[in-house]
Amino acid sequence: MQKLLIPTLLGLAMFAGQVNAAAPLRPPQGYFAPIEAFKTGDFKNDCDAMPTPYTGALQFRSKYEGSDKARSTLNVQSEKAFRDSTADITKLEKDTSKRVMQFMRDGRPEQLQCTLNWLVSWAKADALMSKDFNHTGKSMRKWALGSMASAYVRLKFSESQPLAKHPQESQLIEAWFNRLAEQVVSDWDNLPLEKTNNHSYWAAWSVMATSVATNRRDLFDWAIKEYKVGVNQVDAQGYLPNELKRQQRALAYHNYALPPLAMIASFALVNGVDVRGENNGALKRLGDKVLAGAKDPDIFEQKNGKEQDMKDLEQDSKFAWLEPFCTLYTCAPDVIERKHDMQPFKTFRLGGDLTKVYDPAHDKGNKGS
Repeated sequence: MQKLLIPTLLGLAMFAGQVNAAAPLRPPQGYFAPIEAFKTGDFKNDCDAMPTPYTGALQFRSKYEGSDKARSTLNVQSEKAFRDSTADITKLEKDTSKRVMQFMRDGRPEQLQCTLNWLVSWAKADALMSKDFNHTGKSMRKWALGSMASAYVRLKFSESQPLAKHPQESQLIEAWFNRLAEQVVSDWDNLPLEKTNNHSYWAAWSVMATSVATNRRDLFDWAIKEYKVGVNQVDAQGYLPNELKRQQRALAYHNYALPPLAMIASFALVNGVDVRGENNGALKRLGDKVLAGAKDPDIFEQKNGKEQDMKDLEQDSKFAWLEPFCTLYTCAPDVIERKHDMQPFKTFRLGGDLTKVYDPAHDKGNKGS
C-alpha cells in the first residue's frame, strides 16, 4: 500500500506545481479599476457607421517609398495612399480605444455595445488575416492587434466586469485576437538581427496584450522572447544600432521603440517574470538615453552625424512609455516633474489612457484626446 502512495503523492505535488505555474495571466493593477460612473439620461450616441471589415490583401505602400535604406525620408504621395488604403483599419483602432475610455468613464451601455458590435463584425469576417501581405501590411496587422487587444484588456479585467453579460461576443472577439496573434508570431518570428527593430517590439507588444486578454501562456512566452532579443540590441551607451541607421530620425525611432518594450516589461513583471535586469538593465539605459537626447539632441548627432528631426518629440503622447517605465524604475525628480507636465498620456496603440492605468492620482480628466 505504501509503495502505491508515494507516486500518488508525487503526482499530486507535480500537479500542484503545474497549477501554480499556470496561474491565469493578468495585467498591471490599474487595469482592474472599476467604471467611474454610470451616467443616465440623454447623450449624443456617436456610434458612427462601422468601418468595413478589411479582408483584402495586406499590400500597402510605405510612407518612406523611394527612400534609401535608412528609411527616413517621407514620401508625401505614398503616405497619402497608405492613409487612404488603411483608413478603415485605423478608424477601428482609434474608435475602439476612444470608446473604451468613454465607457470606463461614463458607463453607458451604448458605448460598450458599439465597440463590441464593431469587433464582433470584424472577427466574424476574419478581418486582417490575409496571407497576402508586404512589410507595411504585416506592420498594420500587429499595430491593429495591439491597439484593440490592449483596449479590450481594460474591459476584460475591470472589477465592474462589463463583459460578464456578453459571453458570446467576448468569445468571438478573443478567438479572433488569438488567430491574429498567431499570424503575428508567424510574421515576425526569428528575423535576422539586422532586420529586428522597433517593428518587432511592437509585434511583441500586440502578442503580449493578446496573451493577457485571452490567457495564452504560449503567446506570453513568445512576447518575452522577442523582448529579450530587443533589449539585447541595446549597446553599452544605451543606443539601438538599427535605429541609429535612421539618420535624422534616429532619436525619434529610439523613442518609438520604448513604448512596446516598457509595456511588455510591465506586463511581464506582474506575471512573475522580471526582465528589468536583461542585458545589464538595458531598458533603463535606453530610456535614460532617449530622455538625455530629448534634452540635448546633439548627443545623437555626434553618434550618427545627422542633425535630429525633433518634430515627433514635440508630441507629449510620444512619451507615454514613461507611465510604465516609472513604475518599473525609480525615475529622477526632474523626469517625474516632466511626466506630470505632459499627463495624461493617451495613445490608441497602447490601448488608451495610460495615466489612468499607471498614475491615476495625476490624471487630469479631459485634457487632450
